[in-house]
Amino acid sequence: MFKGTPELIAQRREEIINACEQLYQTMSFREITLKEIGNVTSFSRPTIYNYFQTKEEIFLALFEREYDRWNEVLIEIMEGYEELSKDELASKIAGSLAERVQLLKLLSMNNYDMEANSRLELLTSFKKAYGASVKNICRLLEKFCPEMTVEEIQNFIYIFFPFMFGIYPYTAVTDKQREAMKQADVDYVYQSVQEITYACLIRLLGEK
Repeated sequence: MFKGTPELIAQRREEIINACEQLYQTMSFREITLKEIGNVTSFSRPTIYNYFQTKEEIFLALFEREYDRWNEVLIEIMEGYEELSKDELASKIAGSLAERVQLLKLLSMNNYDMEANSRLELLTSFKKAYGASVKNICRLLEKFCPEMTVEEIQNFIYIFFPFMFGIYPYTAVTDKQREAMKQADVDYVYQSVQEITYACLIRLLGEK
């Protein structure tokens, strides 16, 4: 690890993560390399190794940042309202995910390999951000759906969070995929992130 001030380390890590985020807008995980990331930063590829040992660690840091950003919105919902109906709660959680398309895109990747190729301390930091999301959803349910039991909330978590892994592939469809579905004669109704997430949430909350 590079020995510098905490501020400099944080600044350089952020620059590397931002470079990865920039590339991820137009390239796939497989196409992005440490060399490509180095080309977008202000320092060389060997310097990146002072902060991240693998490409997967950089993506994991980007993933963690996306969870942090989602947590900020979840907390805003929790602190911004005294009461919400189940319909309103489902709509606001769905809306919060509709604004975090990159989080959903990362969720659709092979997270097993990403985590397997990252050091324990970075994986632990990521898990804290993920765990905070789980806790924030639990707190939202406890506040706005006080009739839900501990078991019902737990069941909600173990259905909704795995569901999130499939949101992006079902909503971000390319023209090629649409044409393939058409030629395969698959009658599929395309939905937005807001629509598909709301539909899941409102059923989990027992409204429909």
